[in-house]
Amino acid sequence: MELLNDMALFVEVAKAMSFRGAADATGIPNSTVSRRISGLEKAIGLRLLNRTTRKIELTEAGQLYYESCKRIVEEARLAHEQLGEMLAQPTGLLRASLPVDFATIFLVPLIVEFAGLYPGINFEFDVTPRKIDLVSERFDVAIRMGEPPDSNLIARKLANLPGKLYASPGYIERAGEPAHPSDLDQHECIGFPQSRLWTLHSDTETIEVAVGGRFVLNNVGMTRRLATLDMGVILVPEQIVAEDLASGRLCPLLPHWRGTPVSVYALTETRLLPAKTQRFIEFLRERLGQIG
Repeated sequence: MELLNDMALFVEVAKAMSFRGAADATGIPNSTVSRRISGLEKAIGLRLLNRTTRKIELTEAGQLYYESCKRIVEEARLAHEQLGEMLAQPTGLLRASLPVDFATIFLVPLIVEFAGLYPGINFEFDVTPRKIDLVSERFDVAIRMGEPPDSNLIARKLANLPGKLYASPGYIERAGEPAHPSDLDQHECIGFPQSRLWTLHSDTETIEVAVGGRFVLNNVGMTRRLATLDMGVILVPEQIVAEDLASGRLCPLLPHWRGTPVSVYALTETRLLPAKTQRFIEFLRERLGQIG
């Protein structure tokens, strides 16, 4: 980069045929311009300029070098402009791995919005809960819920989604509505195998409740569906059940209580990301960061 900068400075000197003119054009002190051109000549091993007290002139080597430098500097300038345009309107194929339920229930509208903002990006999604190898499988990014595993991957937190309690009107009519989290041990609670102890928080209190029920499963979509069919209470982020709340298929329970937030992360193999991936992560962080 230093050599390219010196080449660009030499082009300015050759255009102006003056150190002072180049200094005025670039905003670099006249003494610095002279010193850097002398250093460039020393590095090349040839005199590029003939200097007199009245003027400077290009040597034969200087004329050849000027023609080459002018082309190289112009190509570099165009490359920077093109990269700037790419950053503003990135293009290419974005390959992303997404968690099944969170993607199908919640991320799809956000992806549609993002696609509308960046028509030059095409998408290939692997919707799976499995652990992927970002390098060998050539994924640009993986979106995952929960704390990321210890690895060499770069984890960027996108959001914390607090869980809330919901049940269907039919279930509430049959089983009653809990007045306090401690009442949940008397209810059918639909949960994940690893989370049969629910931690709930209010503004002033935290309580742990051992919950039970006939259904234990590891799929958010099926958990949601069972709840709409009057089978029990669920603890999930509001965004997962937004459509069911709007339609009245589910109702909030204990609205002043919330579960421990679930983290959402973007995982990448490196910090140096192409524009398409940067924009996707930034977009999700902005949208998901508004939740909570």
